[in-house]
Amino acid sequence: MAEEIKLSKRETRVFDYITQFGSITSMQAFVDLGETQLPGAIFELRGKGVHISSKDLKVKNRFGEPRIVNQYFLG
Repeated sequence: MAEEIKLSKRETRVFDYITQFGSITSMQAFVDLGETQLPGAIFELRGKGVHISSKDLKVKNRFGEPRIVNQYFLG
């Protein structure tokens, strides 16, 4: 029998976003969820046993300069 994990509203929103869209970045968390501290939410989810992986995602800033951000996904 699987044990149910109790999540806060913040954690639930981040988890549901990843489930619905497949992944999340800090910019998506800020724009879509109003979450300014995504790494903190990810840390809390991991602490509760949710398996979240990350990878580097290459993006360009508004000046066309390359940057690397974290992209989080389940698994």
